Amino acid sequence: MNATTVTDSDRNAQPTGAWPITFDDVIAARERVAPYLRPTPLRRYAALEAVIGHGIELLVKHENHQPTNSFKVRNGLSLMTSLSAEERRRGVVAASTGNHGQGIAYGGSLLGASVTICVPAGNNPEKNAAMRSFGATVVEEGRDYDDAVQAMMRIARDEGRVVAHSTNDPRIIAGAGTMTLEILEERRDIDAMIIALGGGSQAVGALTVAGELAPELEVYAVGAEGAPAQHDSWHAGERLTTSGVSTFAEGVATRATYDLTFDALREGLTDFVLVSETDIAASVRLVIGATHQLVEGAGAMGVAAAMKLAPRLEGKRVAVIFCGGNLDTAVLRRILANEI
Repeated sequence: MNATTVTDSDRNAQPTGAWPITFDDVIAARERVAPYLRPTPLRRYAALEAVIGHGIELLVKHENHQPTNSFKVRNGLSLMTSLSAEERRRGVVAASTGNHGQGIAYGGSLLGASVTICVPAGNNPEKNAAMRSFGATVVEEGRDYDDAVQAMMRIARDEGRVVAHSTNDPRIIAGAGTMTLEILEERRDIDAMIIALGGGSQAVGALTVAGELAPELEVYAVGAEGAPAQHDSWHAGERLTTSGVSTFAEGVATRATYDLTFDALREGLTDFVLVSETDIAASVRLVIGATHQLVEGAGAMGVAAAMKLAPRLEGKRVAVIFCGGNLDTAVLRRILANEI
């Protein structure tokens, strides 16, 4: 999508200028979520490395093996385990295209808290069903994630629920940081990480942990051409929005930047690239063929970006994240039929 960008004045406040979390916040989040989550595998696949080439050693973090098939269960449990008994009684409301909502709903099911998730109309029906399977009430409203955020805020006001924002909460970002903590505790010698970027919790979590454990680590972000707001904002040095999004990679389908992550992303990322819908679909097919793992669009974007960045990353050890595996069957059929 060739989006037209405008100054971001519709929803977000001005950047705070402060780093949103500390390394100690990530350690605390890990202590809270450890009773519920096991570390996920970090693996190499010769078939993937052969396609990417350039002597790159590629390490894959399997967040698609989480209980909700997405890294965002880390975020959700980090927030839910931090709530007081009174907050749990009030219940929680979140906005999501699916993975954040599943993480919050999963946490609610474990901790006995009522959860409502706002999703866009026409949202991935299988993700909706998964959220409901964890006991959440799913409200379908608006054309995209950003509209669902407005519904979330209205319900929070009307019902007194605690807001569980997918990005603008330090507990969410700290939860995401536990993923990079696991990676670097296993392999401190990684030279670079590539992270699909929607709101930025994964990337800011990675930057926070790397700052403590591996200051020379290069962190690259990848976005979808059909949702360029974060990418364009990063390169412009100012916060921009787009009029809409057009990507099957729901995990990065945002048309705005976020208060708690934008400044940190600007300060910490090595670079930020975009990949096309065709590139993402091709990478889903490559991952399935080379690893026999199912990944959703965002989960394949690290591989797509690794191929794009390969000459620059020649000879390096590079980590990519299979950040989610919740690809609905209708989209999978189209990808396998080369219709995307």
